[in-house]
Amino acid sequence: MKNLSDEYVWKALKEGDLNAFSILYKTYYPRLYNYGLKISRKIPLTEDTLQDFFLYVYEHRENLSDLDAIAPYLFASYRRHLIRALKKKSKIVSFDEMDVKIIDIQFNPEEIITHQESETFKNKNITTLLNKLPKRQKEAIYLKYYSGLNTSDIANIMELNYQSAANTIHKAIKNLREEVAILQLLNS
Repeated sequence: MKNLSDEYVWKALKEGDLNAFSILYKTYYPRLYNYGLKISRKIPLTEDTLQDFFLYVYEHRENLSDLDAIAPYLFASYRRHLIRALKKKSKIVSFDEMDVKIIDIQFNPEEIITHQESETFKNKNITTLLNKLPKRQKEAIYLKYYSGLNTSDIANIMELNYQSAANTIHKAIKNLREEVAILQLLNS
């Protein structure tokens, strides 16, 4: 997909091109799998819902809107698909209640190794700091720094307006900076 634009791949997919679907699947399955696993924490459920999701995309390809960027659409759609599946399993009534009760992304040291910006702190300290963030802030940080999405895309995925998404990311970074400053004081 590096050589092909998102717009081209999406158009080819909508026309039934199996190679385009294969490119889409190979490119986005790992990223969506990691995101889904962060939300559900259940490998079988994540795998099943992701397979169902890609099948749904292919079966309904002709009815899909035209896109310039694929990632934001897939993340937002898969998130809704997974939340519906979790909602069915847990019998939670409202979507908002699902966000509060279910989506609580946790970071692990292996993820931090590849994304660590400061060598001052050990991975477990960064993991601890990230996991202390409120749920929505953790999700926004995950989407921004671990999935490479921009603020506008994050707003769409998390069903927030742009300013709320920007504020959420800003608050998360501010919280992390404050915690890092405290740790630096304690370690000096």
